[in-house]
Amino acid sequence: MTSRDRPMNYRNLGEFISTLEAQNELIRVKTRVSSCLEITEITDRMCKSPGGGKALLFENVEGSEFPVLTNAFGSAKRIALALGEAPDALAGRMKAILEQAPPRSFRDKLRFIPKAISYSRYLPRTRRRGTPPCQEVVLTGDAVDLNALPILHCWPDDGGRFVTLPVVFTKGLEDGKRNAGMYRMQVYDRNTTGMHWHIHKDGSHHFQEYRKAGKRMEVAVAVGTEPAVTYAASAPMPRGIDEMMLAGFIRQKPVAMHKGVTVDIEVPAEAEFVLEGYVDPEESRIEGPFGDHTGYYSLKDAYPVFHVTAITHRRNPVYSATVVGRPPMEDCYLALATERLFLPMLQTTVPEIKDYWMPWEGVFHNVVVVAIDKQYPGHAAKIMSGLWGMGQMSFSKAIVIVDRTDLLGPGTGLLGHILDTIDLPADLTVTQGVLDVLDHSAPKPLFGAKVGLDATDRLESEGPRRGRGPAGKLSEAELLDRLRGLDPGFIQVRRAFADRANPLVLIRIRKKGAKNSSYFVETMRKVPEVISSGICVLYDDGVDLKDDSLLAWKAFNNIDPSRDLTITPEGLILDATRKGPEDGHDRPWPEDIAMTEEIKTLVDTKSAEIGLP
Repeated sequence: MTSRDRPMNYRNLGEFISTLEAQNELIRVKTRVSSCLEITEITDRMCKSPGGGKALLFENVEGSEFPVLTNAFGSAKRIALALGEAPDALAGRMKAILEQAPPRSFRDKLRFIPKAISYSRYLPRTRRRGTPPCQEVVLTGDAVDLNALPILHCWPDDGGRFVTLPVVFTKGLEDGKRNAGMYRMQVYDRNTTGMHWHIHKDGSHHFQEYRKAGKRMEVAVAVGTEPAVTYAASAPMPRGIDEMMLAGFIRQKPVAMHKGVTVDIEVPAEAEFVLEGYVDPEESRIEGPFGDHTGYYSLKDAYPVFHVTAITHRRNPVYSATVVGRPPMEDCYLALATERLFLPMLQTTVPEIKDYWMPWEGVFHNVVVVAIDKQYPGHAAKIMSGLWGMGQMSFSKAIVIVDRTDLLGPGTGLLGHILDTIDLPADLTVTQGVLDVLDHSAPKPLFGAKVGLDATDRLESEGPRRGRGPAGKLSEAELLDRLRGLDPGFIQVRRAFADRANPLVLIRIRKKGAKNSSYFVETMRKVPEVISSGICVLYDDGVDLKDDSLLAWKAFNNIDPSRDLTITPEGLILDATRKGPEDGHDRPWPEDIAMTEEIKTLVDTKSAEIGLP
C-alpha cells in the first residue's frame, strides 16, 4: 500500500466498515442468523477460506436489533487497512523513533523540537463538554440488559455467551495510570459478566492493587472501537504504557476520550458500545469453558465478576466480535501485526536478533523461530535464555534459533533445514519456566518445561556436529509391520522428509487402558530399526497423518518437553498424544473445539445465499 493509497484516519468503526466495503473486503449478510453457534460456523468457514476471506456484517440477527461485525481484521489486506499501512511499514516508523539519538548540541536540539512535537500528537485527548457519540443512548438501573446485545455463544461446549472483542479500561490504584486490555467476558445474566484477567496482564495487576486495599474497582469496557484502538488493546505493551498512545501512534492522530456516565474512567468517545461498572475484589464466579485461540476449550476456573451499572451506545451501533479457534482465524492476523510491530522493540534489547516468526500452529505462545547474527560460541543459548526472561516472550514453550532470515515463514524450508542440521541431543536445551495459562500439556498450570533448539551453523570453535548414519530405508508398510508385530495398537505410519538427514516417522496409535504413552514408547524401543528410521512422532488414533498443519498444531500444543521427549541411542521419540491420569497427567485435558453437525448442516443450507466460498 502506497502513501497515496493510505486511507484517512478512522474516527470510528463505521468509517472502517465503509472502507472495507469500498475495497470489496466486506460481505453484508442479510440472511437471518443466530448469535448462538451459527455466526461462529459462518465466520469460521470464512476465516479458513483462502487468504482469510472477507469481513462479515450480519444485519439480521435473531433476538437483537444490532448488527454484528466479524473477521474485520482477518486477512493481510484488512489488517493493513485497519492499521493504515502494512505492519512492516508500521514497524519501520516505530524503529525510527526507537533509534532516535538524543540531541547533543544546540543545533541537534533545534532539529529535535519538530519531532518531539510530532510525538506529542499521539497522546490521547479528553473531551470535557458535549455528548460524545458513545453516549447518545444511556441505559442505567433496570434498563441495563446485556441480553439485548447480540453477544455470541461461540462453540457448543462454551459456558455461555462471551464478549470476545472488548477493550477493557482500568486505572491503577497507586499511580492512576490507564490500561486498556482485551479480556474475554462471559455473560452470567442481564447485568453481570466474568472478567478473564490472566495473572500476567496489567488489568490483573490493577485488580490485585484494589484487592489488597479492600476497595471496589471501577471498570469500563468499549465494544466496537476504531481499528487502531481495538488492535492496541490486544498488543502486549510494557506495563504502565498507555495503549491509547500506541493507538494514536498507529493512526497518527490522538484518540478522543470521554469520561463515563457512572464511572470515573475515560473511554473512546467514538465507541459503538460502552459497558460501565465495577468489580468487587472479594467476589469471584466460575467462568468457562471457552473455545479458545489454541483450538481447545480453556477450562473452568474462578474469575472476578464485573457488575454493569450502565450501557451506553451510539444511536445505530454495530456490535463487533471475533471468533477464535484452531488457526487460521482472525486473531492470527492481529498476532502477525504484533510480531512485526514489536520486532524493533525486541531488537533494542537484543540487537543480535535479525528477525523472528511465530507459526500460527504454535498459537502465538508455544513456538518462536528466531534468526540471529551469530557471533560467538554458545550465542544461540544466550539468545534463548534472554528471551525466556523477557516480557511476553517468557511464555514461549519452544524457541528455535537459526541464522538465516530466509528460513522464516511458511513454505521456506525451515523444517527441512532443521532436520538436516540438528545433532541430537547436543542441539537440544530443556529447561523450566513460566508458561501461558492456556498451555494444557504441562503437569502443572503456569509453570513447566521449555525446549530450545539450536539450528544455527556451527562456528569452528564449536566443533562440527556429529554425523548421523544413513536413516533406515524401511518403507511405511515395513515400519508398520514391525510395530504391529509387537502390538496392534500401532495403527498407521507415514514417512515424511525421507531425503533428510533426520526424516520424520509419523505414527498413529490407539491408547487404551494400561496401554498408555509410556507403554508405546517402551514398545518402540524394542525395534531400533524403527527409531533409527527418523524422528518418531506419536499421534492419537483419529488424527489425519496427511494434514501437515494439523500435525504441527497437535505437536506444538500437546508436547511437554520434560515428559514427551525420549532420546535413545537410535534417535528421538516425540509423544504428541493427549494425556490423562494413566500417563501421570492429573490435570484435565481439554477437548478439541468442534461445531455440531446440526449447525454445520444449517449453514450448508444458507451458504450460497450468504456468499460463503
